[in-house]
Amino acid sequence: QVTLVESGGASVQAGGSLALSCVVSGVVVSRECMAWFRQAPGKEREGVGAISTDGATKYPDSVKGRFTISQDTANNTLNLRMNSLKPADTAMYYCAARLSSFSRYACLFVRRPAFDSWGQGTQVIVSS
Repeated sequence: QVTLVESGGASVQAGGSLALSCVVSGVVVSRECMAWFRQAPGKEREGVGAISTDGATKYPDSVKGRFTISQDTANNTLNLRMNSLKPADTAMYYCAARLSSFSRYACLFVRRPAFDSWGQGTQVIVSS
């Protein structure tokens, strides 16, 4: 049984920072492709960061330089540090894992169909 539980979402002002966490049960985070996605009302779910089993990371231009994805192996947790937040970052943020056979390309392409397990999300609201 694989379970992903996100936490850390909050309401912040533009320019602020937040740290999201995803506690993972059932798999070891360092042995799986892990990612963060977000979805705003009326928009498609989009990847905001992924980390492969070799430690490589990938970010879209919209968050590059502001967001950092990382693993806490001691606590089997996936983290997302978000700096310089903008109102456009307002969304529900989801933790995801790819549990099927590892593909570095699929992992770092960061598309929803490539990921098999999802958390329920944590809400981030950024006000101007």
